[in-house]
Amino acid sequence: AGGECGPDRAGRIPGAEAGPTLAPERGPAWCRRIAAADGNTLVSALGVLFNTGAGQHILKNPLVVNSIIDKAALRRTDVILEVGPGTGNLTVKMLEKVKKVIACEIDPRLVGELQKRVQGTCLANKLEIKVGDILKTDLPFFDACVANLPYQISSPFVFKLLLHRPFFRCAILMFQREFALRLVAKPGSKLYCRLSINTQLLARVDHLMKVGKNNFRPPPKVESSVVRIEPKNPPPPINFQEWDGLVRIAFVRKNKTLSAAFKSSAVEQLLDHNYRIHCSLHNTVSSFLIYYILCTVTYILTSLREIPENFKIAEKIQTVLKDTGYSDKRARSMDIDDFIRLLHGFNSEGIHFS
Repeated sequence: AGGECGPDRAGRIPGAEAGPTLAPERGPAWCRRIAAADGNTLVSALGVLFNTGAGQHILKNPLVVNSIIDKAALRRTDVILEVGPGTGNLTVKMLEKVKKVIACEIDPRLVGELQKRVQGTCLANKLEIKVGDILKTDLPFFDACVANLPYQISSPFVFKLLLHRPFFRCAILMFQREFALRLVAKPGSKLYCRLSINTQLLARVDHLMKVGKNNFRPPPKVESSVVRIEPKNPPPPINFQEWDGLVRIAFVRKNKTLSAAFKSSAVEQLLDHNYRIHCSLHNTVSSFLIYYILCTVTYILTSLREIPENFKIAEKIQTVLKDTGYSDKRARSMDIDDFIRLLHGFNSEGIHFS
């Protein structure tokens, strides 16, 4: 999320608060490093090998950095979460405006560059660096998230953010262009997918601006976009695991009718299993102990007697789809309200997705 502004003629890196950093001379040692680097790495002006395979594309254009910060509407009292700070262009600018920046970086080399950049300045005590994989780490408290994300973690990080508590105010995030357009896609759009509806269930999402590949060092192979994500507070009163289970089935083949999508044998087996457990709970649960006994084979077998011998989950599924009016609908054209009504229809008949 931070990045290179490029060295001047004297070899200094503009914006380096800790004093001038000399660009490496392009002598024999430099040439050997270039020759040894594979196609996923590039030597920066700081002498760092950027690993593009790990999503290390450093934002270098100060105009884009300033625009991102302006759109984040940062406050003096804010604690900001940044993921993938790189060499710190975005980080340093935010430190000038907020109470604290918590920068999460997986690459120890870039951590060192970021530390050197603020070392000995008044900004140093406002920066906290966490080293490690953000997807495997509990998120700290923060007011807003501003980041140029490694693109390969975009989807899991978005949902980690949206399920985080306590709520944050907003996130201003750089994504691959196509991913960003999927986030904001509406029903009927070619890009409308499970990602679109799940994100829009939990948050308001806006596409803020396009960012060309030449604004990065090294430039990625794809164009980028900046998106604003504002979580809905309070969140919709929906069990997200149930919701996602339904949406996952519907969008496996989003152009198929729901009637056809739910005829998959794997789907029928899953829903039959869940239905029998649901019936067990509602027919016989009378104590905390029995709830745990439900997990045993003996208990499940006993509960099967409550279900008619000729019961077929496929028939029940199709009945729900017909009664709710969604049998011939396709996921590509259904909005959040449609899926809420469909989920309620299934749940009211004892069919669950988690």
